[in-house]
Amino acid sequence: MKRRAFLGLGSLALAGGALGGWQLIGRGTHTMLLSARDDADGNHYAVGYRLDGSQVFATRVNERCHDVVPHPHLPLAVFVGRRPSRESYLIDTRDGRLLQTLASPAERHFYGHGVFHKSGDWFYATENDTAEPGRGVLGVYHLRNNQLQRTDEHSTHGIGPHQLLWLPGGEALVVANGGIRTEADSRVMMNLDAMEPSLVLMHRDGRLISKEQLPEQMNSVRHLAVAADGTVVSGQQYEGEPLDKVPLLAIKRPGQPFQPFPLGEAQRAAMSQYTASLAIHDDLRLLALTAPRGNRFFIWNLDSTELLLDVPLPDCAGVGAVADGFVVTSGQGRCRLYHCRGEHIIAEALELPAGLWDNHLRLA
Repeated sequence: MKRRAFLGLGSLALAGGALGGWQLIGRGTHTMLLSARDDADGNHYAVGYRLDGSQVFATRVNERCHDVVPHPHLPLAVFVGRRPSRESYLIDTRDGRLLQTLASPAERHFYGHGVFHKSGDWFYATENDTAEPGRGVLGVYHLRNNQLQRTDEHSTHGIGPHQLLWLPGGEALVVANGGIRTEADSRVMMNLDAMEPSLVLMHRDGRLISKEQLPEQMNSVRHLAVAADGTVVSGQQYEGEPLDKVPLLAIKRPGQPFQPFPLGEAQRAAMSQYTASLAIHDDLRLLALTAPRGNRFFIWNLDSTELLLDVPLPDCAGVGAVADGFVVTSGQGRCRLYHCRGEHIIAEALELPAGLWDNHLRLA
């Protein structure tokens, strides 16, 4: 399986950046970047690195991972298998020990994302029901003695769920239902003429709060960021014609409908119909987005929607918040820290391995 289509690789700009996420992490010696990464031979790893470039662990795993979910209290993280993986991995982040290979049950596979409940006792993962292909499932897992056991499941009230995040309070979830039906161990899209993407708010016990859709049927809702005030931003991946003009970024502010986020046409076109990771910086009220197929990294003011940064960054992948700015990884080039607390945004190349990073990162 090829990684991504790379379009228009340009020069790497050294000015840019912003911050993301609810909990900002400083650039101290103990800050650890968690992500999935491949080696040059295509082997898959769950890795942890300090931001100074020192490796904490690199644990080889059977299947390619996508997102990483750190435990809220313990030195644990789940590296979630990339769709349509049937494995995810519970890792001790102190030394990289593989504590558990978590297998999906029969007629289910992982969709790349999950979350721990704030108590640390429960883990929730988006999954596909392959007996009723595409039906979105929220797998419920109980953590006990450093092992996850699947105890229940709920509907995600949609097809092909991808990322999920907590809403403020930590008892209700927002789920990006991509709307794409896939079967068993395939990534082949089976329903492009009948996609049903949606943004769902739901209680963690499965009860539906709301379900909203964008007008474009082929505009798959995929990735999310949530602000402390409950603002939800989603990034889309459009499966229609390359020249169609569709909203690749959308927003749901508290009490308002799910609607397009204002984008300049140059920025929308530069995304090449594909967005990846998003992050929100609550302190500075900034929104960041990676667009790896377009090789662009963007930052906006979340409140005014003013564009603050649009820079080339080859195959930019994960983005995460630190006190000074955003850390951004790359599938093709250097990882960077974007400082944005000064008058000008400044980019700094990090002493992390270059290239082969997957779509997401988490800082712990």
